[in-house]
Amino acid sequence: MAGERVVEAMADIAPDLGRYIVEFGFGDVYCRPGLTLREREIATIAALTALGNAAPQLKVHIAAGLNVGLTRKEITETILQMALYAGFPAALNGMFAAKEVFAAHDAEGTVAAGGSMRRDTSN
Repeated sequence: MAGERVVEAMADIAPDLGRYIVEFGFGDVYCRPGLTLREREIATIAALTALGNAAPQLKVHIAAGLNVGLTRKEITETILQMALYAGFPAALNGMFAAKEVFAAHDAEGTVAAGGSMRRDTSN
């Protein structure tokens, strides 16, 4: 789980930061009603793409998007949409991140024939 990796990575320098990210982000925000996990991942991919400087986090959420049923097309269209609002450099960086995640999933054989991994996304 990506959250566990964050906590482990912060353990020697700022253990509270890792814990805050997991507890608030995933414990409070992601568990709220109103949006499905698919919708939350689309919003997160868009936001991280627009930031333009969050490639490691973007890759985690692109992979998470695939895990909750987003297709590669939905992910790339979300990133492409950000070119309009965040600029072409941010969109290019996002596409390179997506390309890397897709290649890793292909190499692992984790992506189904339809281009996504399906999980129950109901809240």
